[in-house]
Amino acid sequence: MPERRRIPTLPARLTDRLPARLAALRTPADPGFWRSPVRGARFTAVLGVVLLVGLTLVFVTGLLSYAAYNPDLDPVNDKTPAKGWLGFYLFAWPTGPHWLYRLTQGLHVTVGIVLVPVLLAKLWSVVPRLFALPPARSVGHALERLSVLLLVGGALFQFLTGLLNIQLDYLFPGSFYTLHFYGAWVFLAGFVTHVALKLPQAVRVLRSGGIRRGEPDTLAAPDPLPATLSRRGALVMVGAGSLLLLITSAGRSFDGPLRRIALLTPRGGTDQGPGPNAFQVNKTAAAVRITPADTGERWRLTVRGPVGELRFSRTELLAMEQHIAALPIACVEGWSTSDQLWRGVRLSDLAALAGYPDSPPDLFVESLQRSGSFRKAALRGNQVRDGRSLLALEVNGAPLSPDHGYPARIIVPAAPGVLNTKWVETLTFGEL
Repeated sequence: MPERRRIPTLPARLTDRLPARLAALRTPADPGFWRSPVRGARFTAVLGVVLLVGLTLVFVTGLLSYAAYNPDLDPVNDKTPAKGWLGFYLFAWPTGPHWLYRLTQGLHVTVGIVLVPVLLAKLWSVVPRLFALPPARSVGHALERLSVLLLVGGALFQFLTGLLNIQLDYLFPGSFYTLHFYGAWVFLAGFVTHVALKLPQAVRVLRSGGIRRGEPDTLAAPDPLPATLSRRGALVMVGAGSLLLLITSAGRSFDGPLRRIALLTPRGGTDQGPGPNAFQVNKTAAAVRITPADTGERWRLTVRGPVGELRFSRTELLAMEQHIAALPIACVEGWSTSDQLWRGVRLSDLAALAGYPDSPPDLFVESLQRSGSFRKAALRGNQVRDGRSLLALEVNGAPLSPDHGYPARIIVPAAPGVLNTKWVETLTFGEL
């Protein structure tokens, strides 16, 4: 008979201790699993109030950024064609003050970046609740958990896609505009519901200095480890992180020394050097394959309207009455320039030549650029009628450089940078 193998057994002392050790193992669903002494209702409430103010500002300025594109004017301006009733708030974007988009989009991006440490700290402070069992103890509790899911998922998605867009890293599938727009409304649903459920408790905690006597602090660890950092110290660390992000990113919205220390953004950290054209650009001529042959002596501007089709050389445009406007360039990524002195022909004067001498209508602009977003753009009549809206031929006393749109570009007060079309080829005036 074959010899039977002896199955090794664990020592008796170890097997006696196994049930106790297994019982001591904790899962994230067990409150005792979380042992940080920093977590607590007041710590979370402080972060929540900061996020309430900051995220509200980010959401409102985000909606304004979308409105600035005049998406209802023409499909070329609208990257979310199926928005339906979500576009209920849209209005004709104004041209004044001329720094309006620079302010709103600068706030949107800068505040969003600064809030990253606050958001991460807030998520860390409430992470035990994400694992709490049972998932829903009542209808109200189920609603709260759903709001947390929408809030956390929406916030992470919005911050991630926004930060990637700022860095010009389009790693996500689909259009940034579409994803960010719909993600904002998903986030808002969770945000509003969560605020409605939690704000009264947060206010009560902050007013009383903590949880009321006899009321359990469900965010505090039941068996905390020895403290190595106070809650106040943790808040200071979060604030210091936000301050560091502010210092290393906000300068992309300013010229001079502040831009050189904006090391965390692709439009900061470098000195553009001297010269009239030495200010930030988004797309270069080389990047969109604009060659000297496209912009040389053979270039002509085509203007269409009721009188038919007109064609002008750059020399003919320079012979027309020239006007100067001091306007910035401001981009959706949050970077902007200070006011530059643009010189060229008023769009309203070109509209008059096209057959609209009294009330210039909407304008459809086409660029020499053959591919990419916003190579075509639409401007509202109020933008065309503004005397500061130009077909610019020069900037700061010198001809436009190729990267700034030579031989001619659009410049409109308070408009997003992508609507200030470069390398203009055709202007079509008429109701869109």
